[in-house]
Amino acid sequence: MHDIMTLEEVANYLKMKPQTIYTWAQSGKIPAAKIGKEWRFRRSIVDEWFNGHIDEKFQDIVKKAEKKDDNVRNLRAG
Repeated sequence: MHDIMTLEEVANYLKMKPQTIYTWAQSGKIPAAKIGKEWRFRRSIVDEWFNGHIDEKFQDIVKKAEKKDDNVRNLRAG
């Protein structure tokens, strides 16, 4: 999957309504770039932003999941 995502792809990825993502992008609540009239998002930044919204007490779980994801990506690439 590509690292650059459309507004609709981000909404689908986060299981949210596109209008919510649009409103958040407009107000700067979610990291995005407006190119012309279109919003674009980088998946890795959306992932970091999302992880930053997970309660502090769960950060160890987040780190373990990220390490597991990295291992899977490395296996697929190599």
